[in-house]
Amino acid sequence: MSELAPTLSVAIVANDPLARAGLATLLAAEPTCDIIAQMSLADWLADLQADDWDDALLDGIVWDVGWEATIPLAEEPFPLPVVALLPDETAVPHLWSLGIQALLRRDASAAAIVAALQTAMHGVAALDVGFVTAVLPPTPTPPELLPDLIEFTPREREVLALLAEGLTNKTIAHQLAISDHTVKFHVNAILGKLNAQSRTEAVVQATRLGLLLL
Repeated sequence: MSELAPTLSVAIVANDPLARAGLATLLAAEPTCDIIAQMSLADWLADLQADDWDDALLDGIVWDVGWEATIPLAEEPFPLPVVALLPDETAVPHLWSLGIQALLRRDASAAAIVAALQTAMHGVAALDVGFVTAVLPPTPTPPELLPDLIEFTPREREVLALLAEGLTNKTIAHQLAISDHTVKFHVNAILGKLNAQSRTEAVVQATRLGLLLL
């Protein structure tokens, strides 16, 4: 994946052909954006499951989200940054839990979409201001309700550190020379100990508690 490349190679995902064409026209006006693929959600999911992504050719995805927003997509983090365009905040918590952290309104400008993609490429969240409260818990968890002492095994600490780098289970398994199943077991244990609902929340919680230094 290129790092702040002069031109970003982008794929557009939308079930509605008119939505795909509209987004392509909108983003084509941006000199830093090159639309190299347009596909339906089914095609996108098929490529994800087949691990059929060439990071050298594609920088990110712009997904026009429809009724399909709440379907389960993948257990692994997305191999490429995704900018999701939504009509309202309804699906924001679900998409956030899946690791999609660039969430804009459907009427976002081309410049805002490109900026969100560039931000996501660097592992930083980009949210429409109206979506911020949708990804936060209704009330913060009081410190007294957190475990007095969270103890991780040495292997869990290794996995947590690699989660903080945004690595997939497959990559973590390769680096630690363990199976994907074992990595998933450790990830679930980490989520449970931190009372976290997602990998991102686990990293944030561990950092706040001083259990992880970024």
